[in-house]
This record gives sequence, C-alpha cells and structure tokens, in this order.
Amino acid sequence: MYTLYIANRNYSSWSLRPWLLLDSLAIPFEEALQVFGPGSNRAAFQAFSPGGTVPCLVDGDVTVWESLAIVEYLAERHAGVWPAAPLARAWARSAASEMHAGFSALRGICPMNCGIRVRLHEVPAALAGDLARIEALWLDGLDRFGGPWLGGARFTAVDAFFAPVAFRVQSYGLALGARADGYVRQLLALPGMVRWYALALAEPWREPQHEAEAAAVGVIERDLRLQARSETP
Repeated sequence: MYTLYIANRNYSSWSLRPWLLLDSLAIPFEEALQVFGPGSNRAAFQAFSPGGTVPCLVDGDVTVWESLAIVEYLAERHAGVWPAAPLARAWARSAASEMHAGFSALRGICPMNCGIRVRLHEVPAALAGDLARIEALWLDGLDRFGGPWLGGARFTAVDAFFAPVAFRVQSYGLALGARADGYVRQLLALPGMVRWYALALAEPWREPQHEAEAAAVGVIERDLRLQARSETP
C-alpha cells in the first residue's frame, strides 16, 4: 500500500493535491502526517523525502517526492487519474502544470490557511491577474469538455491541482464570476475536501511564519479553528 507523507492540513496546499486525488479515486493509501516546525523543515523532512519537502509518496522501495511526479506515477498504475479522451487529457495536463508552476501572486498574497477568514487590505493587480487567468482556465475546461469537472464528467488530477484555490477563495473572500464560484463550491463539497477541512480546523498546531503571512495581508475577522477545538468533546 502507498504511504503519503503530508504536512499540516491547515497550511499545506501541496499535500492536499495528491491526498485528495487518492481519496476521490478510492485508491488505498496510508497517511503519514509531519507537522511543520518553525523555520525550514527541509532537514527533518529529508528523513523520508529526498527533496526535504511534502508531499512524498512511498511505494515499497520507490519514493516520489514532488506533487506532479506523484500524480504521473499514480497515472501509470491506476485508471482515471487523467481524463480518458486525448484532447481533454492534454488540456488537463497543461492546466495542472500551469497551476503547479505559476500564480505566484495568489500563493504569496493568499497563503493557504483553511481555518481563518481574512479581509484583504487590497487586491493588487498581480493577484487580480492571477484570479482572472484561473477563472479563464476553468471556464475554458468546463466549456470544452462539458463539465461538471474541468476535464469532463469525472473528477481528475486537474481538479485536484486547483483544490487549494477553493480554500483560498473561501479564506480570503476572493471575488469570482458566478460559474467559477460554482466550481469552487463544487470542490468544497467533495467528501474528501469536507474531511480535509474538518481535520484542518481541529489541528492544534500553529506555525508562526504561516500565521504571520496571513495576518500581514489583511484583517483576520474569524478564526474557525478556535471554534472547532472548543466544540470537540
């Protein structure tokens, strides 16, 4: 069985992608959670990941330590990771690769922090540009392949790659058009996303740098993690 190393659900957008794909496609795996410490975690994470990063997939004597590589490794072994139709599959790989490598303004200004609600001080032009490109990508995929998912009728890896964007939209109140907002709500309603979110809210750990990054860009109006912990029996 696969072992997938992930970090804190509240912060780790990279961990979410392969976790959600495995969960949504009902591919059996064991999870190994490694909590972020202050500063760089590279040396500690090198105990299981050659690159010192998460996510990292271990399959017997095979270790795959990069999210897009993990997805391709899974695609060689399981049906349904990418869309079946060649055109949709090529588009999905391109869109996932663009998400993987780009959108630095969205990542920097709106770091993933599932449990808070933030009113941004401003929406800089670079962030607005990233959001416009993401929305255009989503609408292109939905129009080309008929939806309700980006590559067609089924959830695939391209949807998993955009799943952290849905949490960012929710946390920072990012404005999108009606169809893109509907796709966000569809992602958030996935059973795996609901489970990830609930577990993220219940996490007791706070990593100072991640918290400071979110606080620097806006006013934190709600911290739902406190509520979730207070409601735990």
